Amino acid sequence: MNRIRTTLVALVTAAASFLATAAIAQEWPNRPVRIVNPFPGVGASDTLGRILADHFTTVFKQSFYVETRAGAGGTIAAKSVVDSPPDGYNLIVTTISLLTLHPTVNPKLGYNPQRDLTNIAYVAGTPIVFCVNPSIGVKTLDDFLAYAKKSAKPLTYSSSGVGTMGHLVAEFFGPKVGLKFEHVPYKGAAQGLTDLAGGHIAFSAQTVSSSAGLIQSGALKAVVTTSPARLPDYPDLPTFKESGHPDMSSTTWFSLSGPAGMPADLVQKIHREAARAMAQPQVQQMLRVQGFVTETMSHDEFKAFVARETARWKPVIEAAGLVTP
Repeated sequence: MNRIRTTLVALVTAAASFLATAAIAQEWPNRPVRIVNPFPGVGASDTLGRILADHFTTVFKQSFYVETRAGAGGTIAAKSVVDSPPDGYNLIVTTISLLTLHPTVNPKLGYNPQRDLTNIAYVAGTPIVFCVNPSIGVKTLDDFLAYAKKSAKPLTYSSSGVGTMGHLVAEFFGPKVGLKFEHVPYKGAAQGLTDLAGGHIAFSAQTVSSSAGLIQSGALKAVVTTSPARLPDYPDLPTFKESGHPDMSSTTWFSLSGPAGMPADLVQKIHREAARAMAQPQVQQMLRVQGFVTETMSHDEFKAFVARETARWKPVIEAAGLVTP
């Protein structure tokens, strides 16, 4: 009898949970939805968040808004979403840094992206580009390497922070070509690029999207990019791959996540509309000019992609001595 009663209680509990989950997905959204931008300024995560927010607002007939919560390399924003209810009203624009790099650098970060987040959809990726000040006369990767080897001290370079994609790409490339670079981390891309244009550092390892305006204006010279193939709007910008370094191909990618435990139906609903948002012709054109590459992945494909990226960059992080004890 006790066994029967226990079984009935379990069935009732499961049924109640299922109905509650179904109700959340069916009723959502019935109030404004927050999409957190984890980085300062009007950067890539802010731009992509607003594209998604505008599309979701139109489709779901409810207000979606972007809230910037910068600090600690995005960790403050991530924790604010991790600690929120899994009802779809708190989402975040995540990145390779938040989902794979930072947790590897600092195992005591305070959240585990695989356990504490629902990773909903891949949004877009932008490669890293090495830029220099045009005044030094460097135009090609060979020029850059010759310039670096003649320098009496290691070349300084900017990235958007310790453990970011630009940092890792430069740290990975230096030993491959027998060079040592001096990292100068910034809180975001803008100030580092401004200092490069002002001649205060030797080169930058930032995303194409962040560097696009200064490249197009001629304030910076783009030397080489980690894009697997030449970008349509930057046909004269060579890739590391064509220069004999195929293992340098990579992107700083952006995604959309929410708290762990979000209902599957709700995840699929948001995933579907995120893909539609990024597929709009006007969005495609705008992102292409900024050096973004969009790609459609199913929810399961994106989960596997995050796991592969984590496995790929972990040894680079360890070799660079970046793991926090």
